[in-house]
Amino acid sequence: MGRSRDASPAVACDTTPGGVRRPWRYPRGSELNHRTPRPWGMALVRGRSMEPTLRDGDRLLVRYAGPARAGDVAVVRFADGVVAVKRLDHHGADGWWVARDNPVEGRDSWSAGAVADVDVLARVVGRLWPRPGRLGGPPER
Repeated sequence: MGRSRDASPAVACDTTPGGVRRPWRYPRGSELNHRTPRPWGMALVRGRSMEPTLRDGDRLLVRYAGPARAGDVAVVRFADGVVAVKRLDHHGADGWWVARDNPVEGRDSWSAGAVADVDVLARVVGRLWPRPGRLGGPPER
């Protein structure tokens, strides 16, 4: 069977028990908790802000529930609604400060402000494609 256009990865999607992928609506606020019915999903990297750790087109396994820690790579929603994959730098009084691994590409909290706790949508567990495996720490600068 061939893949339909609707089965291609979106920014994030779910995998059902039958292996069919379907778009995932990002939980908001109190909807994101340990009782979220779909705790696992997939995210697609767009852009070069996370190079060399992640590259444009990488597909990531994400977990929607669970604690976030400084140093984790996460799917976040900025205040203007942009959803992106970023590294959690530190937690301040106004939320998470997120960083990019590539110092010359993209945006982070130093240009867009802190990300509220409820807008840390998922934690990246590992890369699924094209180089499967766990992600390393931030690059040396």
